[in-house]
Parts: sequence; structure tokens; C-alpha cells
Amino acid sequence: MDRTKTIVRTGIIGIVANLILSAFKAFVGIFSNSVAITMDAVNNLSDAMSSIITIIGAKLSAKEPDKKHPFGYGRIEYMSAVVIGVIILYAGITSLIESVKKIIHPEVPDYGVPALIIVAAAIVVKIALGLFTKKTGEKVDSDSLVASGKDALNDSIISTATLAAAIIFITTRLSIEAYIGVIIAFIIIKTGYETLKDTISELLGERITHEMSKEIKHVIRSVDGVKGVYDLVVHNYGSESLMGSAHIEVDDTMNAVQIDRIEREIAKKVFIEKGISMTGISIYSSNTNDEAAKEAHLKIRELIKDYPDVLSTHGFYMNSETKEIRFDLVLNIEAKNKFETYAAFLKRARELYPDYDVDIQIDYNFSD
Repeated sequence: MDRTKTIVRTGIIGIVANLILSAFKAFVGIFSNSVAITMDAVNNLSDAMSSIITIIGAKLSAKEPDKKHPFGYGRIEYMSAVVIGVIILYAGITSLIESVKKIIHPEVPDYGVPALIIVAAAIVVKIALGLFTKKTGEKVDSDSLVASGKDALNDSIISTATLAAAIIFITTRLSIEAYIGVIIAFIIIKTGYETLKDTISELLGERITHEMSKEIKHVIRSVDGVKGVYDLVVHNYGSESLMGSAHIEVDDTMNAVQIDRIEREIAKKVFIEKGISMTGISIYSSNTNDEAAKEAHLKIRELIKDYPDVLSTHGFYMNSETKEIRFDLVLNIEAKNKFETYAAFLKRARELYPDYDVDIQIDYNFSD
């Protein structure tokens, strides 16, 4: 399946559907003097513009990596989603202003059967379009399409509210459509805000999910010779460009040839099974058949109970000949006094083994 072609095809369907709906609603809204239907038409027009930007973003993000951007152009999709969020937000604010004007200076709407039929048809179209776009977006891992699908489903709720306002006016002569227009505007604004918030979060770099971390570590541990996996980090350069790094623990009796085989096998398996390029695999050596080292490791781990911000230790190695102890201390990334905690833990560890050079590196829980 060509991901870009799928996104473009889905985007074109969205553009055509929204333009048709926008044109009919604008015509009906203007001639029936309905601000709610007119604002709904504006919303459909912004949806069509969003689809155009989604297509452009998908095309540009599919460009091949080059010297200046060796990790590709995948993040352009996130940037296009930011533009979509701004457009939606602007449409919502504009709709809000117009609706408030109608509340201050009310005008009596003139609904007819064609108006009701068009709004009812729009509800059906938006539900179908929303479900199709969202499902396709999930299938090809496109945040822009998923957002567009959710937006279309929200639009079906908006159109339902507009239809309800029309029916209420026809049956009771009570005009509430300007107030419905305010509600619609706030829904549009909320959608725009959430789109911006989620996309900017992606651009900043989000922590990978617990499930993804668990799955990647399981693949790495399945390689013969790997005793542990730590410090997993995955960088997102677009849905089809994920770069990862990790530390693995191996026996201290292994040679360079054996470690090289393990690293190559890990890189191959992770890429085939998870689509992630492992750009860095670092090594921790583990004491083999050393009871003194095992006892020392247990004592160090016992200290964790006294420090709530210390999550774990790993990469422990004790060399009795050179009198060295080294390991990583994993701190909660949200801890307030990280370095004070580190200094206190280091002091306690050195007090336990005053004859050893105790070297502790700080790590954070970048992933589960």
C-alpha cells in the first residue's frame, strides 16, 4: 500500500464532499437568513482547506532524505497539522463573532423544506466521511487524517444541532439558531485548540507508549545473549521514520565478535518487526559467576527504598581487582531535586564500599 497515495486519495474525497456541502449550505443559509446554517457552511469550507493542506503535507513529507535532512521530511506532516489547527481556530473565532452579532441584532430566519433536506443530508454525509477518514488515518498512521475524521464526526453533531434549531423554529416560532451558532463556534474553537495542542506536543517529542516500549524490549531480549534492555529512546521523524537507541546487558566474558553479532541481529529484528532503525546500541557488561558482585548489587538496590525519586539501577558492574563499582541510577524525570537525590545516593553507596571507586551515571525514565 502506498501511504502517500492513500492520504491524497482520502484528502481529495474530503475536499469534494466538503466543497459541495459548503456551497449548498451557504446558498440555503443566505437565502433563509440562517446564521447557524451559514456558519456550518464556513466550517465545511475550513474542512476542505484542511484536506488540501493535508495533501500538500503528505506530498512534501514523502520526499527522500538528503544531505541537509538525513532523517527525511516526515515532520512536515506535523507542521501541516499546525496550519490546519490555526485555520480551524480562525474559523471558530469568526463564527463566534458573527453569531454574537446576530444575538445582539436578531433576524428572523425563513426555513424551507429544501433547507431541512440539505442539512439532514449533510449529517449523513459527514458521519460517513468522518468514519471513512478516521479509519483510513488509523490504517496508514496519519495524524492529519485521524484529526480530519474526528472533525467530520463533530460536524455531524453541529449539523444535527442546526437541524434541531430549524425544527424548533418551525414548530414553536422560537429562534435559537444564533445561540446554536455560538455553540457551533465553541465546538470549532475547541477542535482547533486540541489540534494545535496535540500536534505541537508531537513536534516537541513525546514519550513512546508503554505498549510500544514493551514490544521493542521484547524483540531485543529475544536475541540470544541479551540479559537486559535499558535506556530505550525512540525519536519520531515522521510515522515512517523512527530512530531508536538502547543499552543492552551482556556477560563480561563476551568478545567483540560476539557482541557485534548481537548488535547486528538486534538492529535487523527491530527494523523488520517494528519498523524502527536502531541508530545506537550501547553495552553494559554483567558480572559472570561473581557472588561478591551479586551481593553488592543487592545492597545497592536496597538503598532505593529510601529514595522515592529513584526508580531503579541497572548496568551494575563490580571489578574486585581494580576496586571499581559502576552503575546507572534511574531518576524520575519529573523529580524536583534530581541532583540532590543523586548526591545523597552516591554518598550512601560510597559509605557502603569505602575501598572502591564508586561511579554512578544519572539516567531518566525516557520510556517504560
